[in-house]
Amino acid sequence: MEEKNNEMGCGCKMCQKFGWCPAGKWHKIIKIIILIIIVIFVGKMICGDRYYDRNNIQKDTIVVSGKGELAVKPDIATVSFSVMEENMDVSKASDAVNTKIAKIVESLKSNGVDEKDIKTTGYNIYPRYDYTSVQTYPYNGKQVLAGYDVTQSISIKIRDLTKAGKIVSDLGTLGVTDMSGLNFTEDKYDDLVLQARDQAIADARVQATKLAKALGVRLVKIVSYSEGGNYPVYYSKAVSMDSAGSVRSSEAVLPTGENKITSNISITYEIK
Repeated sequence: MEEKNNEMGCGCKMCQKFGWCPAGKWHKIIKIIILIIIVIFVGKMICGDRYYDRNNIQKDTIVVSGKGELAVKPDIATVSFSVMEENMDVSKASDAVNTKIAKIVESLKSNGVDEKDIKTTGYNIYPRYDYTSVQTYPYNGKQVLAGYDVTQSISIKIRDLTKAGKIVSDLGTLGVTDMSGLNFTEDKYDDLVLQARDQAIADARVQATKLAKALGVRLVKIVSYSEGGNYPVYYSKAVSMDSAGSVRSSEAVLPTGENKITSNISITYEIK
């Protein structure tokens, strides 16, 4: 019985009074758990703060900006236009649009526009209604079908800019309903944007090297990078001229100008 008390006893008041208690072993386990928790907590307070300080120390940095700029002459023109017809019979309206588009495409090809550069961007059929009112009570009006509007939209690329004025003028005589979005741009615009960005990065690197030397510090690594938009800027320089040097009166005057593509970037360097 004495051995049993020694094994089961935990030293609590119940053990002292009765010689044993049913929770003796659990008391020992709880004490061990509490001790482990205390050790973990103390270790975290000592080591954890040091780890936090080591990884969150404020680093010394410098910020520099760079700019890249390209001046390029446009090599393509883009233009959009639409053809619309209306008729009570939707098939007749569609046929009329198709006839005009066929003539326009033929004219474009004869002016050197490649078929791959002629693209349909929209084809819409809308019923159009008139509203008739009633002059007597209860004054309920009604909608009456007035016809169908059929519209086809086309976008084209003009690669021979010497013919841009003639093409635009010809479109005006071929039943085009509206024309918009005439832009002079570059066929490989994305590649030019990358070139401007490379120039901006190189410029920022030079500025960072000069600044680090002036401050007496050393560049360690790039910690952040940001890039602004790349915006083409247009400058008008010339008008369409014939071989004799006079302005062509029968063609649209379309200055092609020059595009300036810029890239602005910002780089943050860690320094020591």
